Amino acid sequence: MEEHGNPGFVTGEATRADLPLQHGFARGFGTLVGDSAPMKALYETLSTVGPSSASVLIVGESGTGKELVARMLHDLSDRRSRRFVALNCAAVPETLMESELFGHEKGAFTGAIDQKPGCFELANGGTLFLDELSAMPTASQVKLLRVLEERSFRRLRGVRELVVDIRVVAAMNEDPEAAVERERLRPDLLFRLNVFTLRLPPLRERVSDIPILASHFADTLGTANGKRLLGIEPDALQALTSFHWPGNVRQLRNVIERAVILEKGPRLSSSGLALSLRSRGGLSAPAPASAPAAEGNEPIASIGMTLDEVTRRMILRTLEATHFNRTKAAALLGVSAKTIYNKLKAWEIEVDSRPSKTRAVEGPSRVPGWTLPGHAVPYPG
Repeated sequence: MEEHGNPGFVTGEATRADLPLQHGFARGFGTLVGDSAPMKALYETLSTVGPSSASVLIVGESGTGKELVARMLHDLSDRRSRRFVALNCAAVPETLMESELFGHEKGAFTGAIDQKPGCFELANGGTLFLDELSAMPTASQVKLLRVLEERSFRRLRGVRELVVDIRVVAAMNEDPEAAVERERLRPDLLFRLNVFTLRLPPLRERVSDIPILASHFADTLGTANGKRLLGIEPDALQALTSFHWPGNVRQLRNVIERAVILEKGPRLSSSGLALSLRSRGGLSAPAPASAPAAEGNEPIASIGMTLDEVTRRMILRTLEATHFNRTKAAALLGVSAKTIYNKLKAWEIEVDSRPSKTRAVEGPSRVPGWTLPGHAVPYPG
């Protein structure tokens, strides 16, 4: 695995030997773990789509394993002996996006002291994974669409047209149609990438997989930390399956890792698990099914709501619970503070965590709490 100068950019080369497939989907498929009905349906689709060269759009909440699925698509294809290049679009500054995608020539801009290949060039013959696609600036989306159509591009300040053979897999943690409506994603780019759409289920929709995932993480993370646990106590499993996991599998993994390190006995216990959950901000019980959302007294989720609206309500409610501290809210939700910042920006909501009880009446100025232009929400307390 290679890491480049930009933190959002990773390359790697994989072979089928790196990916022992579990035939029959008994407990998982390759690096994916779980045998619930939604996951088995996903495995079947991966088996069909993986060997093709078609573009794929992966949609799922943060922490559901979108990059793992992208790597599976790569490893199931004839491109598996070539590079898998991943770029997190949200982690790249807007001014550097085109350089990261297409590369640049020496002197293309201040600081460009050498020629540098971009993601398309590095992934030639392999797979390019674009994570958080809707975070890509619109101008860069236009140029990306051209490259996808023509399969050729120029480096910044370059004069030579470079031809590439590449498979593009993109991922989003918001509903694609909603992103188009908010003008965060160009509709023509969505149509071009959306040959196949894979929707990853959140952990709350695959509760039967939690014991399998927990055992898997306890085993692998125990070994990594020099501890050999004999299993998980039944009451600990009950606590895990009754929790709502807003951060999905990533959050579950982090909780298990900390619990493994803290555990003093031969099995993972509910006491060690509770301590681990509390350390992540007091998450020690499942959320009530009809808990009030950040807006009004409506439940956080109900039939017919879009994924983006559910995400919006969950983030706003968590921000209120943390007195609008983005860092604490991110820790509770099992996502990065950058993700919350990007969501609030997309929704045109401004947050201020300073301890003041001033309220706004009109306008989009920063106020304690969260505001939409022309709206005011009281600071709690």
